Amino acid sequence: MFLQKIKSRESGVVLYGITPPKAGTTPERIAEIAEKTIARLSSLDIDALVVYDVQDESARTKEERPFPFLNALDPLAFASEYMGGLDVPKIIYRPAGKFSENELAEWLEKLHANKFYPVFVGVPAPDFPVKTSLAEAYKIWEKHEETSVIGAVTIPERHQVLKDEDVRMLDKMNSGVSYFISQCVFNVDYAKKVVEDVALSCKSKQIDPPTIIFTITACGSAKTLDFMEWLGIHIPDELKEDLKRDGDVLEKSVKLCLEIASELTAFCIRQSIPFGFNIESVAIRKAEIEASVEIASKISQLLKDQGVRKTLEHAQIPKPFIYT
Repeated sequence: MFLQKIKSRESGVVLYGITPPKAGTTPERIAEIAEKTIARLSSLDIDALVVYDVQDESARTKEERPFPFLNALDPLAFASEYMGGLDVPKIIYRPAGKFSENELAEWLEKLHANKFYPVFVGVPAPDFPVKTSLAEAYKIWEKHEETSVIGAVTIPERHQVLKDEDVRMLDKMNSGVSYFISQCVFNVDYAKKVVEDVALSCKSKQIDPPTIIFTITACGSAKTLDFMEWLGIHIPDELKEDLKRDGDVLEKSVKLCLEIASELTAFCIRQSIPFGFNIESVAIRKAEIEASVEIASKISQLLKDQGVRKTLEHAQIPKPFIYT
């Protein structure tokens, strides 16, 4: 369903994003984590599972990282070897610049064999030595374009500063990218500006706009809030103080996430931009993980209520024959 929805530019896509367990975790513990994740997500109405490639971005800024960096398992290996029990497509992130063209070609073949879909991202720091450019990586992927879709990342905060995110997105669309997953959204105005400018650029060039999938993340503590800012996510001062002042940061942030999703849904419908949401679960605390599942369920229902996501009875699923 994910492949068809992206190719047909259908709104209402719902993804769920996770990070693999940390490197060095025993196979038994990895299997246990996967089993719990599958059990949590099996009841959710999602189109695909996003598995991130965790990178150390410490060189990007001189500010101290609020949480220590921990290497994680390879996302393709984790998804293919442990997450097969979750019967949805998998979207795998990959920093293209860290690998040679041959390494990327081999990786794409493995991805394609599993019917997974790639999202290429940039390197973790501006001075990181690049082995393969994003443009070259997209070129390698081209052989799969008939039976696959490729995604990219969009960063509303970058657009606020450089005012060129729409140009970057159209360049990637020319290379075959058909959907974009945003950095976590806490500033709705920044996200709306990207949507507005992409819509205008596509209209001026008389091309169909891409699908934009907004990442939504619950925040369970003041320290997590600081970490989000360290990652480059802009949280308006008033909102930040409101969250920190509240006795239950997690409950307040869940409410905020749903408000953001509702506002972006209405805006994208008005702009005639195909859109969806990626509900991120990158925390290790049980309460935050459960909150992310709640958000995913409620956003899925919101999209159905707005008529942009089919209910199961309207989805194109063959009905079983009933003997009478």
